[in-house]
Amino acid sequence: MKKRTATILLCGVAMACAGQSASAASFAAPGVPASKMQMEQSGDYMKIDMLLGLKELDVKANQAVLLTPVLVNGSDSVALPAVGVYGRTRYYQYQRSSGNNMISGPSETFFKASQAPAEFDYSQVIPYKEWMNGADLVVRRDDYGCCRHLLASETDRLGTYNGPWFPELVYVVPAPKAQKTREIHGSAYVEFPVNVSKILPDYRTNSAELGKIIASIDTVKNDRDASVTSVWLKGFASPEGPWDNNVRLARERTASVKEYVDRLYNFPAGVMTTEFDPEDWAGLRRYVESSNLEHKARILADIDSDLAPDAKEWRIKSTYPEEYRFLLENVYPGLRHTDYRISYTLRHYSDVNEIRRVLQERPQNLDLDEFYMLAAEYAPGTPEFTEVYETAVRMFPADPLANLNAANAAMRRGDNEAATRYLTKAGDSAEAVYARAALEVRKKNYEAAKTLLRKAQSMGVSQAAETLQQLP
Repeated sequence: MKKRTATILLCGVAMACAGQSASAASFAAPGVPASKMQMEQSGDYMKIDMLLGLKELDVKANQAVLLTPVLVNGSDSVALPAVGVYGRTRYYQYQRSSGNNMISGPSETFFKASQAPAEFDYSQVIPYKEWMNGADLVVRRDDYGCCRHLLASETDRLGTYNGPWFPELVYVVPAPKAQKTREIHGSAYVEFPVNVSKILPDYRTNSAELGKIIASIDTVKNDRDASVTSVWLKGFASPEGPWDNNVRLARERTASVKEYVDRLYNFPAGVMTTEFDPEDWAGLRRYVESSNLEHKARILADIDSDLAPDAKEWRIKSTYPEEYRFLLENVYPGLRHTDYRISYTLRHYSDVNEIRRVLQERPQNLDLDEFYMLAAEYAPGTPEFTEVYETAVRMFPADPLANLNAANAAMRRGDNEAATRYLTKAGDSAEAVYARAALEVRKKNYEAAKTLLRKAQSMGVSQAAETLQQLP
């Protein structure tokens, strides 16, 4: 931002202190120069720097001058810490009575007039708010006599903060879905005694494992806006033992889990469905591939071979007995599991107040169009606006549109790092190309921005042409 220089010319009338002569005397301030002023925004903060000339202040022994910088834009304002210059009598009076807290409080920087520097390097960092773009920086001068009696007050404008030019961002409105659907996935490691298919809820850790399925179903059933549409179970057995026996065990054990769950909820016919896999060779392969087994490559080759399941299992068992024993004791129990999926639908929300409530209570219930509807209620760049889009991308972390709008929100608040991260998942739509161009503008990489803007323009983003015209 260009440096600005301004001079504050202030004047007032000095009135006599109570108990002294009531006659008035004229009082004129020679001026308080302010130079080398800079206002810069970086992310969530704004830094304000300037040199305040104090050497020409003529502060009488019984007076004090308080200089307070203020950022103001319409009805919004924030006062920065003040600078006080005190005549000798007033300086010692405040020191004795206030314990170093001068007229404006503990944040004030203060000097005795005879010891004030010729120039004071004023520097403050404050939280940045959206309204500060376009705000005036003014300095209010208050002249005090004894007893904190205000003698005069004047305010002069130093300059206006105009944030860096930035292209208009394009947020994409998500299309509402005909039906809102969700799923909960998990695995329960329900154990059965050898060759037993009947479920024993109190056997080993079965109570906790069955509880996983029950808790997932209850999460949906306890939500007044949700309706269970299907409960899918798939049982797996481990590869040891004859294939035909494992087929029976997997089928019957899966049916036993289904019967247990259905007895608790009595779902309508067709809601609960089952599948089974007699031997979980895929799970065994995933473990071996990530292991440090001595014969890892050969065991993987046997698993991937065209041998029949029983022959495959016998070859591993007979060829690598120590490793097989390890797998049997430590890996095979985890291959006997029941995967489950609870599918459900949610009702749509159209009232923004209700969406606001759901955002706080159950954000996973919202679709992207509902997040967008709520975001439209807030000014871009505000914490509320940012929270909506950041929550949306947490709920839909792989969705290109969610990432695109989150990237725009991040750019709006000056977080280029987050915007870059979101844009890697935003896809290659015309709007995503434009957003990448906007990020390059933000980084002042104007040539890269122009290339992307031309591409976005050719893809139909009308805003790209206007942005191109405004680039340096």
